[in-house]
Amino acid sequence: MQEKIKSEGKCLFCGKTFAKAGINRHLDTHLKEKTAGGNSGTSFLVKVEADKRYGALPYFLSLWVDGETTMKTIDKFLRDIWLECCGHLSEFEGVAMTKKAGNVFAKGVRIDYEYDFGSTTLLTLEVMGEYPVKAEEKIVLLSRNEPLQMMCTDCGKAPATQLCSICMYEENAMFCDKCAEKHANKCEDFADYASMTVVNSPRMGTCAYTGGIIDTERDGVYRP
Repeated sequence: MQEKIKSEGKCLFCGKTFAKAGINRHLDTHLKEKTAGGNSGTSFLVKVEADKRYGALPYFLSLWVDGETTMKTIDKFLRDIWLECCGHLSEFEGVAMTKKAGNVFAKGVRIDYEYDFGSTTLLTLEVMGEYPVKAEEKIVLLSRNEPLQMMCTDCGKAPATQLCSICMYEENAMFCDKCAEKHANKCEDFADYASMTVVNSPRMGTCAYTGGIIDTERDGVYRP
């Protein structure tokens, strides 16, 4: 995979774009403003990232989670936006799915999450803020990285639209449509079954994953 790819996302509240490193500090200011006049309760700003221990690309989600939301509901959200392909098992490390967020989360808490115990996708959830107000929904998607600037590894001129799920483990193997046709001529697996769509998810290229059903307008390839 390509390295040093810029990751940035838009704020749901004001529409401004921020780098991954600063988006949650910005969102925290908006959520603190929500405490004035909002319905009393508990809610959390939660950052979700692909696990960095495995050299993951800089995907991220910033979620506003109500304290009454169950971990099972969070699990379903993660599946729907980033993960679901074949109904695999999943778990939050050390946390039951029946628990409510308010009984699990607090500022600074980090929780590891696994989807699919075979071809596993590992995520980390970190609570960036806690607020004395109910969230507007069980889970609000406040920001998400825009499609990453991944270019064709053959020509280097056009955005990558397809990857080879076989060759990607030995070499950079992401192609624009034109170069994908060339790769199919020399890789029988690619032509037969290994061609997969580039999507905006850490599950990209794994198992039968083809994309999510939430926020689908940002689930495609990079467009200059």
